[in-house]
Amino acid sequence: MSIALYRIDDRLIHGQVVVGWGQPLELGFIVLVDDEVAASEWEQELYRMGVPPEMTVHFLSVDDAADGLLAFQRDTRSGIVLTGDIETMSRLVMRTDGSIRTVNVGGVHHATGRTARLRYVFLTPAEEVGLRAIERLGVDVTAQDVPSARPVGLDELLNTTHDG
Repeated sequence: MSIALYRIDDRLIHGQVVVGWGQPLELGFIVLVDDEVAASEWEQELYRMGVPPEMTVHFLSVDDAADGLLAFQRDTRSGIVLTGDIETMSRLVMRTDGSIRTVNVGGVHHATGRTARLRYVFLTPAEEVGLRAIERLGVDVTAQDVPSARPVGLDELLNTTHDG
């Protein structure tokens, strides 16, 4: 099955990823790409607690994930590659020479300097530029919080202001 979803979600592993996406996609593994988490056994143990025992979790740096991406794409199980921010996904896309064709913006939550684009996506101007840069690399970037929701294309996302 290989990689079913490349997702940006600042909460990383949580119920919406494990259950909301995991069950419909029948996930067998998650690749959490985060340089800091990859170096922290304590954080890894916290994230493992939110994952059922039959699901494998790999905690990798951007470089290690890029180097191992082909093996994950060849895995017979379905998997998800997950980053916590746009910058990390952008670095991963750049390091993988066109093998990532779609990116899902699933949760970038409120913080100072961010504008609400959807109820689950708040972006700074720099993050908007980052998403456009990913798109320029030939990647289809959409926002979608759960599988049953309509995917929102990048143009629509960046031209929407949510006030709720």
